[in-house]
Amino acid sequence: MVFADSRFANFLRKVIPSRYRPFGYLQHTAMLRSSGRVMAGPFTSMQHVGQSAGSAMIPKILGIYERELASLVDAAVADQPDIIVDAGAAEGYYAVGFALRLPQARVIAFEMEPAARDLLAAMSRLNKVTDRVEIRGKCEPSDLQGAIEPARRPLVVCDVEGYEDKLLDPVAVPALCRASVIVETHDFVDRGITDRLARRFTATHRVQTIWQQERSGSEFPWKTLYTRCLPGRYLDWSVSEWRPERMCWLHMVPLDGR
Repeated sequence: MVFADSRFANFLRKVIPSRYRPFGYLQHTAMLRSSGRVMAGPFTSMQHVGQSAGSAMIPKILGIYERELASLVDAAVADQPDIIVDAGAAEGYYAVGFALRLPQARVIAFEMEPAARDLLAAMSRLNKVTDRVEIRGKCEPSDLQGAIEPARRPLVVCDVEGYEDKLLDPVAVPALCRASVIVETHDFVDRGITDRLARRFTATHRVQTIWQQERSGSEFPWKTLYTRCLPGRYLDWSVSEWRPERMCWLHMVPLDGR
């Protein structure tokens, strides 16, 4: 019976266009109603490429993606970094967003997946920041050191699925000692990674832990006959960020104020 159900589900996926399936419909609606622009948050009005690499797209369009970090992004912009390094840039939500908000800054976006780099390049073109967003491949400690060493006020944004334990090492990357850092930590990949990073930077940085907040399907703003017929779990999932467990970030600012 399970096999038959699976075959029927696969058949439906083949004959029903993706935009009419629940998540496809919600994503299509979000892009259409927003004209493809981020609706709120620190990157309001940024044009989104319409696909997300490795994360949920609808929260990005709504402007609620990682909203726990919105005030940190605003503070980072006020600090006027001259170089922003985005390690694990995906399709460029942060890389392009910072390029728009800091037109005098240089952005170096590291992304190891070729398909994601293609989306990042497309998103840079959409927002006319290709001259200030440099796209590179995987970020190793030596790459990070080379990227931030020339900077007077560097900012590092990091989301590398557990590789942050190796990448964010002030011994291997001495320039980190004067960089502000916003890093998503992945304890579900490596238990204890958040605590290790926090201890590692305590001598040189003020370290703050930010925890993920709950999301609700009521945050999906467009009510149609289709959405009213959907079970609530679909709307809840559409605005969630598809995380395997409650996540957190570390915000680390140099003690010497640079």
